[in-house]
Amino acid sequence: MGGISSLHSEKKHRGIVVLLVDDQAIVGEAIRRMLADQTDIEFHYCQNPFESIEMAAKLEPTVILQDLVMPEVDGLTLVKFYRAHSAIKDTPLVVLSSTEDAKTKAEAFGLGANDYLVKLPDRLELIARIRYHSQAYIHLLERNEMFSKLEASEKRMAYEMETGAKYVASLIPAPISQPIQIDWRFVPSAELGGDSLGYFALDEERFAIFLLDVTGHGLASALLGVAVSNVLRARALPNTDFAVPSQVLTSLNNTFKMEEQDGRTFTMWYGVFEPKTRRLVWCAGGHPSALLFKPGQIAPMELESLNPGVGMFEWDDFEQKEIIVPENSRIFVYSDGAFEIHKQDGATWTFREFIQFMSQPDDSESNIMDRLRQHVRMLKGSDALDDDFSIMDIRL
Repeated sequence: MGGISSLHSEKKHRGIVVLLVDDQAIVGEAIRRMLADQTDIEFHYCQNPFESIEMAAKLEPTVILQDLVMPEVDGLTLVKFYRAHSAIKDTPLVVLSSTEDAKTKAEAFGLGANDYLVKLPDRLELIARIRYHSQAYIHLLERNEMFSKLEASEKRMAYEMETGAKYVASLIPAPISQPIQIDWRFVPSAELGGDSLGYFALDEERFAIFLLDVTGHGLASALLGVAVSNVLRARALPNTDFAVPSQVLTSLNNTFKMEEQDGRTFTMWYGVFEPKTRRLVWCAGGHPSALLFKPGQIAPMELESLNPGVGMFEWDDFEQKEIIVPENSRIFVYSDGAFEIHKQDGATWTFREFIQFMSQPDDSESNIMDRLRQHVRMLKGSDALDDDFSIMDIRL
């Protein structure tokens, strides 16, 4: 007969472990003999009911056989204690009684017993019930372990996403007021997309601005966005004039080919502004048109480009455009996460509706980008975003 000394070293059992609690040694021996030839069943016997709770907690059996009639401690009282103990509250419990009394059965089941046998039970029936309850409990443990791992994985992923979002945001330069005024909003989606944005002086006369959006979600997309941003800030593209947007997109297209990026591509808007001449040159690859609001005009001019997304295929003819921007003009550059909104009624917010929203008069009490974010929340009926929300407000 086993005891505490033969406890498993592993915390969680995947084999069948039986604990019999009965004050009669003859019953313990009888049960032991019934199970002796069952090599996959590990048997333990506890004669002292006062030690049963501690032994069960340490042993973690897959089924407990509990006698109901014992001196000093009633078996039904032990059933209550088992169900109140965190380590064994779910362990299958089979009560053993010398009678088929219906009232006793009802009370035992009411307190949490899983089964009821009249002792001494038939050997085949006992083995069958031990296997049935043990296998169900083992499946419960495995399911709980799987859920626990899944929960831990989800928490780890959420932490990684949050850390990744903070890192991406930390790379965006602070809003500026000279030589031009730029403010921005970046709100990552729940899964973290691949949006990235930035701006930097090329020299004393020219200023570069960009916003890109990598396909897909997750850390891989975000890291590709970061990599492209770092290349731009460091001006690390060979044989490229960063004052010529078409050259920048062509070089990026040749550097970040989708077959080398696990199928990921990105859309991008890249512009260069000359404050003295008011000349703006831009090139976009598969990206939404920037919106230019000239002073005194309600409807914006769309600064569009018909080039393909960056990295999709060989393309050496990225077309750039230019315009002379009047003083006190305003340009919004954004990703599709700012306007491709799936509304709570199942419809989709249209691009025309987005332009209409962005055309509203200035409000001295709130920034249009904040009002847009609040409007997106209202349309979705939720704070959760399907894609990164990125937008720049550029005042020239």
